[in-house]
Amino acid sequence: MGEGSVSAEDTTVTAALSDDTIEFVTVLIGGQLFGLPIGRVQDVFMPDRLTRVPLAAPELAGVLNLRGRIVTAIDMRVRLGLPPRDDGKTNMAVGIEHKGESYGLLIDQVGEVLKVSEATREANPANLDSRWSRVAGGVHRLDGQLMVILDVDRVLDTGTDALAA
Repeated sequence: MGEGSVSAEDTTVTAALSDDTIEFVTVLIGGQLFGLPIGRVQDVFMPDRLTRVPLAAPELAGVLNLRGRIVTAIDMRVRLGLPPRDDGKTNMAVGIEHKGESYGLLIDQVGEVLKVSEATREANPANLDSRWSRVAGGVHRLDGQLMVILDVDRVLDTGTDALAA
């Protein structure tokens, strides 16, 4: 093989190493670190001009127009049973596509992209709040904190009691 070429064996080793890790977009909600699988995140934006939807569930903050798309905004604080934000700061949103619809998960703050080993994922702790357990897909223990993995399908599954508090 010539200089700079890559053998099939090298590619297999690289793929094996990358298959063991998963990337998460980290977000803060109520001071808790959550992780969203990066493959599910479409964009991050500052929501403006939310239009309330009459008789909608409390966690449905409203709808907004984002680059010509109608986006349903889900208030993750309400969804997780947390008190309303009182620090006066503006919410951010993480754009998610689910079953052909666009959603914005309203969060407190976006963190960084974090790469962790899939082997370090643990099941939901037994003492995790039931509202969180319904939307969590496990946890990762990081240096001094716990990252709860949000299962996007469960968060947005409005066809069941998933949105019930």
